[in-house]
Amino acid sequence: MRYRHVCLEALAYTLPPEIVASSAIEDRLAPIYDRLSLPAGRLELMTGIRERRFWSRGVLPGTISAQTAAALLESSGFDRRHVGALVHGSVCRDQLEPATASGVHHAVGLPQSACVLDLSNACLGLLNGMLLIANMIELGQIRAGIVVGTEMGRDLVEGTIDSLLDTPDITRQDVKLAFASLTIGSGSAAMLLCDRKLSRTGRRLLGGAFLTDTSSHQLCAGGVTAAEHGDGRPRMQTDSEALLHAGVNLAEQTWRRFLETLGWGVEDITKAFTHQVGRMHRKLLYDRLGLNPAIDFSTVEFLGNTGAAALPMTAALGAEKGHVQSGDRVALLGIGSGLNSLMLGVDW
Repeated sequence: MRYRHVCLEALAYTLPPEIVASSAIEDRLAPIYDRLSLPAGRLELMTGIRERRFWSRGVLPGTISAQTAAALLESSGFDRRHVGALVHGSVCRDQLEPATASGVHHAVGLPQSACVLDLSNACLGLLNGMLLIANMIELGQIRAGIVVGTEMGRDLVEGTIDSLLDTPDITRQDVKLAFASLTIGSGSAAMLLCDRKLSRTGRRLLGGAFLTDTSSHQLCAGGVTAAEHGDGRPRMQTDSEALLHAGVNLAEQTWRRFLETLGWGVEDITKAFTHQVGRMHRKLLYDRLGLNPAIDFSTVEFLGNTGAAALPMTAALGAEKGHVQSGDRVALLGIGSGLNSLMLGVDW
């Protein structure tokens, strides 16, 4: 998978206003910690996540996504008349139909001629949106497109806490399966891709590789389980240890295809951004890929796991903080439950 005409022109992000520390979550779970003799501080110790952020109650993903997409256009100075596609790629959306992208399109004032749709693929939704838009640009169907998404972690985290507290015969295994749900945060990210003839940055999206391991699709599963919990909030069960190893195994295979496709060696890559899961995931992933952790930029410590927004939001923050500079060869290392892996290379 190679591109000749596509640029990753701009990135933008929006952070939620409310900060929730891991210690505050453990304070709410104190009755369970006491009953099961669990040590306080284990949530941050095991994941490296000291805090995450939540949006105000009642706010919709599309509302925030519209703000992020508008900020993307404003900061880049890009003429919205050239935008030929809008993809909303987060797990969270406003409703089943119409597409959340429809409301975002209207709020941002994009052209009537733009292709508008939602795309969902767990934590890879925004990166898959990049592929869709890049393919359309490469084929000459559009000149530019925006992929945007907003994740809302509050209901999952608070619903998980309430479910754990409401389980009278709770076991350590119950806590283990719910543990990943307590790492979830919220955030919003957007990316603008365009034909290189329209680009001011010259930041080329060169291509990449993807691979899947659907034999592991049950290791992480989430959704609304109203029959069991009765409150309409999502719940998720994750075999974190098995998911960690299966995900990194898949990433290692994808990595070989990625390097071969782009003709890169490990030594050619100067910066990298990956999905924000936790401290152990980051260490194992970089060890297995043979990459120096110093080229990484991490946000999981203060944002938690923000789903499909995690990688692009981290890239946007990294660019803003000067972690990545013109001339860097950047690897975007995507992994999502299912399992799916998508890796993209950018000549920054």
